[in-house]
This record gives sequence, structure tokens and C-alpha cells, in this order.
Amino acid sequence: MKNDWVELRRDDETGIESVSAHFRGHAYDPHDHDELLVGVTQQGLQRFHCHRALHTSTPGRAILIEPGAVHDGHAPEADGFTYVMLYLPQSWVATMLEQRGLGDIATLQGAFRHTLTDDPRLASAIQQAWLALHHGEGRLARDQQLDHLLTLLSRHLTVTPAAPDRLALPQMQRLRDYLHDFMAQDTGLDDLARLAGMDRFRLTRQFKQAFGQSPHAYLVRLRLRTARMLLARGVAPVEVAAQVGFADQSHLGRWFQRAYRMTPALYQRQCTNVLYPDPPVRR
Repeated sequence: MKNDWVELRRDDETGIESVSAHFRGHAYDPHDHDELLVGVTQQGLQRFHCHRALHTSTPGRAILIEPGAVHDGHAPEADGFTYVMLYLPQSWVATMLEQRGLGDIATLQGAFRHTLTDDPRLASAIQQAWLALHHGEGRLARDQQLDHLLTLLSRHLTVTPAAPDRLALPQMQRLRDYLHDFMAQDTGLDDLARLAGMDRFRLTRQFKQAFGQSPHAYLVRLRLRTARMLLARGVAPVEVAAQVGFADQSHLGRWFQRAYRMTPALYQRQCTNVLYPDPPVRR
């Protein structure tokens, strides 16, 4: 919608992306991120599904979403909602927590205790860190605000030894690895069924039970996450589309906009100095 907007900046040194956005009605389709997402609703009601539950955030509430957690978003009221969000890379968070003696979460499983939390100090720390990053207030301001944020955020993070997923059968784990290794290939369900040694209908049921998504939905999310990473590195959108397995740049653009509400070229312009035009609109 013409009244919706998204602003994104990327800090090259930390890899943290800072986002400010406003949406009315539908915001974005189900998607996930490789990063830890921490944000604050600033105006309106922000409603989204995450962890198979429906959440409604009000102004001042902190939103905490783990890497890989599929979520969507929409505005239940006509005025829409506004929020700020930080995308914290897992490697950066792991380094910061390890320096605080909280263990190396690179080899552990981290989860937030709650998706929404009424913690005014944490919400304020998120907003102050966002301001320092988004408005380029300097490295010292950025570092001190991020240190303060991590101190408060660690109280909401449960770090436990990674337990084996009993639902993820060995066949499903192999299929997941195959999708990662051959992301760019045009793989069919029958191909996966032959690899798993089971019929395609049973495969779809077991894959969804193991990973919460169908094989196709999982592959699309994987391609989108990889595309974001490549775009942030300055790879041209047309090359990104080919590398991750979308049919062409327009195909990438349609999925990217549904998930992130901006085109790949716009995302790249907002987080790099590289300028690539959007593809012509097909009519």
C-alpha cells in the first residue's frame, strides 16, 4: 500500500541491520531469518504468528524472535502499526555472550523465554541501540548501546545444550542437508521421495512434522535467507537469483517482496552503496 514504508540500514562492522517500518493491513508473508530479531512496537497493534501462536504487540512491548522462527505480520486496525527492529547476526551475539562468560552459543541452542515481553528497560535499550545504529551516531555510541542491550537481553535468553530432535528422522535430516547442498537445483518432490526411500505423501507429512514446513516452503525460506546475505555483499540481484535457484530476477523479486516488503534492489541500495535497477514489471 502507498502509505506503507520500510527503512533499512546495515552496519558493515557488526553486520547488524536496523529496520523501521509502518504497515497497514497485510504486512508480510510467513518467513524467517538467520539472525536474532529484537524490536519494539511504537504505534498501533502489531499482530503476527510465531511458534504456532498468534501474538499481538502494543506500543512499548519488546518483540524477541529466534533464528529460524517462521513469522508473518499484519495490522488488525485501520491505522496500522509502526515498529523498529534490529537483526543481530548469530555469530556476533555468540561472540558478545562468550565475552560475558555466558558460553559459546555457537554450539548451544538459544531460545527466548517469551516472544513478547513487557520489560521497559529492555524496550528502551532496543530503541536506543536502534537509534545509534540507524542514525550513525558513531562507533562509541553504537558499542555502548549494544553492550547495554546484550546485558539486558541475556536475561531473556535461555541457553541450553542442543538436544537431538526426536521428530527429525535421519531421512528427513538427510533431505534437509540435500536442500542446503543443492539449493539452486530444480528439485522435485519425486526426487526427494527417491532419496528418502518413501512415497511423496508420507515424505511431506514427515518433513513437516520434523521442521514445521513443507519441503517447498523450507526451500523458499532457505533461498530467501541466502539471497539476503548475497545482496548485502553486493552481488547483483540477477546473479543472486541464479545462485539460489529462483527462475529469474523477477521470480526472486516476487518472493522477496512478499517476505520482506521491499525489492531485492531496494534492499541492496539501503544496506550497500551498490546500485542495481529493479527489473521491469511484467504486464
